[in-house]
Amino acid sequence: MRNKFSIGQMSKLHNIPVKTLRYYDEIGLFKPIEVNPENGYRYYSIEQFKLLDIIHYLKMLGVPLAEIKKQISNRDINGLIDTLQEHKTITEQKIEELEIAKKKIDTRIHEFEEAKKIKDIAVPFVKTIPERKIIQLKETISSIFELELSLRKLKQQYQHLASIFIGKVGLTISKNHFQRDSFLEYSSIFLILEEVEKSKLIEGMDFTTLDEGTYASIFFRGGHGDAPPYFKILNDFIKKNNYKVKGDFMIRTIIDRFISNNNDEFLAEIQVQIEI
Repeated sequence: MRNKFSIGQMSKLHNIPVKTLRYYDEIGLFKPIEVNPENGYRYYSIEQFKLLDIIHYLKMLGVPLAEIKKQISNRDINGLIDTLQEHKTITEQKIEELEIAKKKIDTRIHEFEEAKKIKDIAVPFVKTIPERKIIQLKETISSIFELELSLRKLKQQYQHLASIFIGKVGLTISKNHFQRDSFLEYSSIFLILEEVEKSKLIEGMDFTTLDEGTYASIFFRGGHGDAPPYFKILNDFIKKNNYKVKGDFMIRTIIDRFISNNNDEFLAEIQVQIEI
């Protein structure tokens, strides 16, 4: 018959898997007009094409199958408008999330590209850094084990706000520890907030600001365990130039073994705010 299409023909005509059409039948969303009682073959009519187009369209918009089934059962224009309005809002939220993800990707690409350009390794220098907002957890950290636990604790407190990624995580060494050459005992851990994360800050939220200003800095190849000699090199540089230290020394890893298999690409930075 001309107005009788097998499930295989429907699949080809509408570019929908046979498995999907069978599932639509099982849940009562889109049923064939006839099922052969002897072999179970399903058949559809041309009058059903438009209905399948509507189902496909609403599904493409992200409307759940249960809501689609409700809509095609009721055929209520006001209900359809409400459904579309709701999923417009959901779509706008997804677009916002994708924009945030894109900005974070751009930030990471930029930082890694800049890291590849750094040539003066283990050479102290001075630079101006703009204001940075951070979330911080102040507690003594003296091992990788304690570092990871503190980082998870910090993350749990700000689950909705900041994501953990290398380059964003920093540790501080208090003046007291520094004076005792205790370069592997940290006084706090912090996460640097990206621009898109700053927009999530709400009034009364507990965050810290690293002031805009002049910082003495040194890059080195390695991780936290390799840092002590470079703390000393940076401190000697500060003393030699009669700079005054303001606040704690900070260290952050930019590239490590989880980013690169090449040890020569590992990169970490120590910095401290100074008065010239």
